[in-house]
Amino acid sequence: MSDRLYFFDTTLRDGEQVPGCQLNTVEKIQVARQLEALGVDIIEAGFPISSPGDFNSVVEISKAVTWPTICALTRAVEKDIDCAAEALQYAKRKRIHTGIGTSDEHIKYKFNSNREEIIERAVAAVKYAVSKKVDEVEFYAEDAGRTDNEYLARVVQAVVNAGAKIINIPDTTGYCMPWEYGAKIKYLMEHVDGLQDGRAILSTHCHNDLGMATANTISGVQNGARQVEVTINGIGERAGNTSLEEIAMIVKCHQATMPVHHNINTTKIWPSSRMVSSLMNMPVQPNKAIVGKNAFAHSSGIHQDGVLKNVQTYEIMDPKDVGIDENSIVLTARSGRAALRHRLSVLGIEMEQDKLDKTYEAFLKLADKKKEINDDDILMLAGAQVSEESHIKLESLQVTTGKGVTPIAAIRLKIANEMFEAAGIGNGPVDASINALKQIIRREMTLKEMTIQAISKGSDDLCKVHMQVEHDGHIFYGFGSDTDIVTASIEAYIDCINKFKH
Repeated sequence: MSDRLYFFDTTLRDGEQVPGCQLNTVEKIQVARQLEALGVDIIEAGFPISSPGDFNSVVEISKAVTWPTICALTRAVEKDIDCAAEALQYAKRKRIHTGIGTSDEHIKYKFNSNREEIIERAVAAVKYAVSKKVDEVEFYAEDAGRTDNEYLARVVQAVVNAGAKIINIPDTTGYCMPWEYGAKIKYLMEHVDGLQDGRAILSTHCHNDLGMATANTISGVQNGARQVEVTINGIGERAGNTSLEEIAMIVKCHQATMPVHHNINTTKIWPSSRMVSSLMNMPVQPNKAIVGKNAFAHSSGIHQDGVLKNVQTYEIMDPKDVGIDENSIVLTARSGRAALRHRLSVLGIEMEQDKLDKTYEAFLKLADKKKEINDDDILMLAGAQVSEESHIKLESLQVTTGKGVTPIAAIRLKIANEMFEAAGIGNGPVDASINALKQIIRREMTLKEMTIQAISKGSDDLCKVHMQVEHDGHIFYGFGSDTDIVTASIEAYIDCINKFKH
């Protein structure tokens, strides 16, 4: 068996399915180029049949990157496969990823079918995908985690014989225990012809519903899988997918016991994580492994003492190995456009001149409020520019609040180049500001969820606010950022409103 481990990144497909994390095509290209720099072998660029936007994203990503394989997802349906093949026409290396559910639950309740018919449909889909003359066909056995091993081996053997080169064994529901998932991979390696000799390889695709995605993936690799399907920051539906950064660093830190090597440039992990977090408006939890804000922080006195004496007492990784530069250039109000452009480039963000100019204007305003601007601030500024096409913009907000005082807010909005003003009171400054906004925007809307995230540290810190607002039976997601929490909150609320159908 080969000891090469391939990284299949599905941030732009599975990861982008998270509510509120949708990217436009330009943003997807930006992420794809960063994944290429990171060393990802396969980029799953989208599900072309699902929407014109997804189709176009696969086309444009295919044009934008050079060496990674570009993959398009399909169901075991001919029109899906036709659409995927068309979307991949510009890719330098093409892969169609087709498949069908194999668990009894899927066969009975999703397809109203039987085991033999599912095998026939799987084989037909693989053969049809192979006929499209792409470089590789990958087959996924959806809900393989709950599929009994004997039947799963029959399915895998049939699709390998039909021409599939990569077989994806998803733990779709995140239910498997690590030893169960590893045993499943081992069973397939021992009972399917073509896996031991490299005619086809097995791939892991694990979800994190029970917090075991990484453990299951590692167990799969130890038992013979040679492709891992992952996402940046572990984003994905429900509790997320296996984290790319965790698998890459586990292999790096356990070279003696992990008999594989990969192409990931781990020094690109940190900027890749920050880019995806910023563009997808998806905060990284502070205690997240590898890329969390606290991953290399030591607050305990005992830990601090040990680290000061010898860093290896409590750190098993060098922060520089994942791209954290402790000597990063600090930007201030005296920094010019060139310094900002350079720092954005280091963080993996390239901007057209007009957007750079707008970002620089916002940078100067923030730099007047803060003594120093850090990388997270810069990423916030880059991702938080209000589109010129926004229907509603916040022009000014004044709030009076304090202990023993009824909070009062006065707001001024610009709507289609016309100014509107209103005032409101509430239980707190944010509530008062929202009530004032509702005096102008007279629609039925309900704040469902609000999250405030401090970006770095200090009382002058830039904060980011995520909101979910319900309107007309739909949930809309928005975000805002500012050094003022109330302003950031109203910007987030307005961002939600701008996504309503006016």
